[in-house]
Amino acid sequence: MEYAFWDLSALVPLCVEQESTPVVRALSKKYRMVVWWNAPVEIGSAFARLRRMGLITPKGNIEARIAMDGLRSGWREVAPNPSLREQAEWLVDRIPLKAADALHLAAALAWRFGKPQGRAFISGDAQLLEAARQLRFNAIQA
Repeated sequence: MEYAFWDLSALVPLCVEQESTPVVRALSKKYRMVVWWNAPVEIGSAFARLRRMGLITPKGNIEARIAMDGLRSGWREVAPNPSLREQAEWLVDRIPLKAADALHLAAALAWRFGKPQGRAFISGDAQLLEAARQLRFNAIQA
Protein backbone atom coordinates (compact mmCIF):
# COMPACT_ATOMS: atom_id res chain seq x y z
CA MET A 1 0.00 0.00 0.00
CA GLU A 2 1.45 3.38 -0.97
CA TYR A 3 1.57 6.48 1.17
CA ALA A 4 -0.43 9.66 0.59
CA PHE A 5 -0.51 12.98 2.38
CA TRP A 6 -3.84 13.47 4.16
CA ASP A 7 -5.14 16.82 5.34
CA LEU A 8 -7.66 17.54 8.08
CA SER A 9 -10.69 17.55 5.78
CA ALA A 10 -9.92 13.97 4.75
CA LEU A 11 -9.15 12.73 8.27
CA VAL A 12 -12.18 14.03 10.20
CA PRO A 13 -14.68 11.97 8.14
CA LEU A 14 -12.79 8.84 9.17
CA CYS A 15 -13.67 9.66 12.79
CA VAL A 16 -17.11 11.28 12.47
CA GLU A 17 -19.75 10.09 10.03
CA GLN A 18 -20.05 12.69 7.26
CA GLU A 19 -21.07 12.78 3.61
CA SER A 20 -17.52 11.99 2.47
CA THR A 21 -16.99 9.13 4.96
CA PRO A 22 -17.54 6.31 2.40
CA VAL A 23 -15.04 7.93 0.00
CA VAL A 24 -12.33 8.43 2.63
CA ARG A 25 -12.83 4.93 4.01
CA ALA A 26 -12.19 3.56 0.53
CA LEU A 27 -9.12 5.79 0.18
CA SER A 28 -7.83 4.62 3.58
CA LYS A 29 -7.77 1.07 2.24
CA LYS A 30 -5.61 2.20 -0.68
CA TYR A 31 -3.31 4.80 0.91
CA ARG A 32 -1.36 4.87 4.15
CA MET A 33 -1.38 8.19 5.96
CA VAL A 34 1.21 10.91 6.17
CA VAL A 35 0.05 13.98 8.07
CA TRP A 36 1.30 17.34 9.29
CA TRP A 37 2.50 17.37 12.90
CA ASN A 38 -0.35 19.69 13.98
CA ALA A 39 -3.08 17.43 12.55
CA PRO A 40 -4.21 16.09 15.97
CA VAL A 41 -4.80 19.64 17.23
CA GLU A 42 -6.74 20.59 14.10
CA ILE A 43 -8.80 17.40 14.20
CA GLY A 44 -9.57 17.92 17.91
CA SER A 45 -10.65 21.46 17.11
CA ALA A 46 -12.98 20.15 14.40
CA PHE A 47 -14.52 17.68 16.86
CA ALA A 48 -15.06 20.47 19.42
CA ARG A 49 -16.70 22.67 16.78
CA LEU A 50 -19.01 19.82 15.71
CA ARG A 51 -19.92 19.23 19.35
CA ARG A 52 -20.67 22.94 19.96
CA MET A 53 -22.83 23.00 16.83
CA GLY A 54 -24.77 20.00 18.10
CA LEU A 55 -23.68 17.83 15.18
CA ILE A 56 -22.09 15.25 17.48
CA THR A 57 -22.98 14.36 21.05
CA PRO A 58 -20.50 14.35 23.94
CA LYS A 59 -20.42 10.53 23.54
CA GLY A 60 -19.84 10.98 19.78
CA ASN A 61 -16.96 13.33 20.60
CA ILE A 62 -15.34 10.66 22.77
CA GLU A 63 -15.86 8.04 20.05
CA ALA A 64 -14.34 10.39 17.45
CA ARG A 65 -11.27 10.96 19.64
CA ILE A 66 -10.86 7.21 20.11
CA ALA A 67 -11.09 6.77 16.32
CA MET A 68 -8.47 9.51 15.85
CA ASP A 69 -6.15 7.77 18.32
CA GLY A 70 -6.52 4.60 16.25
CA LEU A 71 -5.56 6.47 13.08
CA ARG A 72 -2.75 8.24 14.88
CA SER A 73 -1.14 4.98 15.89
CA GLY A 74 -0.58 4.13 12.23
CA TRP A 75 0.13 7.43 10.52
CA ARG A 76 3.47 9.10 9.85
CA GLU A 77 3.86 12.70 10.98
CA VAL A 78 5.95 15.37 9.30
CA ALA A 79 7.59 17.36 12.12
CA PRO A 80 7.96 21.13 12.08
CA ASN A 81 11.31 22.70 11.25
CA PRO A 82 12.59 26.07 10.01
CA SER A 83 12.81 25.02 6.35
CA LEU A 84 9.21 23.79 6.39
CA ARG A 85 8.12 27.16 7.82
CA GLU A 86 10.09 28.96 5.10
CA GLN A 87 8.40 26.79 2.47
CA ALA A 88 4.98 27.68 3.90
CA GLU A 89 5.91 31.38 3.82
CA TRP A 90 6.93 31.00 0.17
CA LEU A 91 3.65 29.21 -0.63
CA VAL A 92 1.36 31.88 0.86
CA ASP A 93 3.22 34.51 -1.14
CA ARG A 94 2.56 32.67 -4.43
CA ILE A 95 -0.65 30.70 -4.02
CA PRO A 96 -3.87 31.93 -2.37
CA LEU A 97 -3.79 29.75 0.76
CA LYS A 98 -4.71 30.02 4.41
CA ALA A 99 -1.74 29.67 6.75
CA ALA A 100 -2.79 26.21 7.97
CA ASP A 101 -3.19 24.98 4.40
CA ALA A 102 0.24 26.32 3.49
CA LEU A 103 1.71 24.37 6.40
CA HIS A 104 -0.03 21.19 5.21
CA LEU A 105 1.33 21.67 1.70
CA ALA A 106 4.80 22.51 2.99
CA ALA A 107 4.71 19.35 5.11
CA ALA A 108 3.66 17.32 2.07
CA LEU A 109 6.55 18.80 0.09
CA ALA A 110 8.97 18.02 2.93
CA TRP A 111 7.69 14.43 3.03
CA ARG A 112 8.47 14.12 -0.69
CA PHE A 113 11.83 15.92 -0.42
CA GLY A 114 10.48 18.65 -2.71
CA LYS A 115 9.54 16.14 -5.45
CA PRO A 116 5.76 15.73 -5.36
CA GLN A 117 5.26 14.53 -8.95
CA GLY A 118 2.55 11.90 -8.98
CA ARG A 119 2.37 11.43 -5.20
CA ALA A 120 -1.10 11.45 -3.70
CA PHE A 121 -2.41 14.40 -1.72
CA ILE A 122 -5.87 13.75 -0.25
CA SER A 123 -8.18 16.57 0.81
CA GLY A 124 -11.79 17.64 0.79
CA ASP A 125 -10.83 21.29 0.30
CA ALA A 126 -11.09 22.38 -3.36
CA GLN A 127 -8.70 25.34 -2.97
CA LEU A 128 -6.07 23.21 -1.25
CA LEU A 129 -6.43 20.49 -3.89
CA GLU A 130 -5.90 23.06 -6.65
CA ALA A 131 -2.74 24.29 -4.91
CA ALA A 132 -1.54 20.68 -4.61
CA ARG A 133 -2.17 20.18 -8.35
CA GLN A 134 -0.15 23.32 -9.12
CA LEU A 135 2.74 21.77 -7.19
CA ARG A 136 2.31 18.57 -9.25
CA PHE A 137 0.82 16.30 -6.58
CA ASN A 138 -1.82 13.80 -7.64
CA ALA A 139 -4.65 15.70 -5.93
CA ILE A 140 -7.43 13.35 -4.79
CA GLN A 141 -10.84 14.65 -3.70
CA ALA A 142 -11.99 13.26 -0.37
